[in-house]
Amino acid sequence: MPAYNAEKTLEKTFAEIPMDLVDEVILCDDASKDDTVGLAKSLGINHVIAHEKNRGYGGNQKSLYNKALEIGGDIVIMLHPDYQYTPLLIPSMVNLIGEELYPVVLGSRILGLGALKGGMPLYKYIANRFLTFFQNILVRQKLAEYHTGYRAFDAKVLRGINFNNNDDDFIFDNEMLSQIIFANFMIGEISCPTKYFEEASSINFSRSMKYGLGCLRVSVVHRLNKWGILKSQLYKNPSS
Repeated sequence: MPAYNAEKTLEKTFAEIPMDLVDEVILCDDASKDDTVGLAKSLGINHVIAHEKNRGYGGNQKSLYNKALEIGGDIVIMLHPDYQYTPLLIPSMVNLIGEELYPVVLGSRILGLGALKGGMPLYKYIANRFLTFFQNILVRQKLAEYHTGYRAFDAKVLRGINFNNNDDDFIFDNEMLSQIIFANFMIGEISCPTKYFEEASSINFSRSMKYGLGCLRVSVVHRLNKWGILKSQLYKNPSS
């Protein structure tokens, strides 16, 4: 659970996690200004990591994935503690990986009609569709979206890509999907309802623009590496 100022929504999110299925919960607090860490500990969350300085969304995920691998996780799920994505989909996502149908599963807000009904701003929806269209062309995939924060991985995927080389900002997510596709791991998607409300985390318009341009850059770099024109460290085998 990558957390930043999640005190208002953490308890509600945590309460819906199916603990009969989940063995360990890891929360990484990225130098929040509220009492996210104190609340996480009071809820009995197994592993609480607290960054002394804000490392960014990508830096937060690096700490989480490294910890998950360290404690021997077999299936690793990223769930935001802001209650924007429902924990009730965890069993379905785990099943798709556990039955070896897909090593990666994304909770897609775009499959079905959930995004706009859930309150996704229209400009974000349009940008999502635009970016996804061009990314699918450049990386030669057919995903419904690349921008969901609800993701599940077989641990072998995390061990097979160089996620520690990725950016520490929001573009981390896109770089990670690019690495997964580059390494030929199959990706499944499941329709996910989403909620947009005041306490849910979101990035502003200017950061959204920066993120969008970054996504296009990642996809171009991906294609140039596939053609052998570039040799980016993003796609270097972690064991080499």
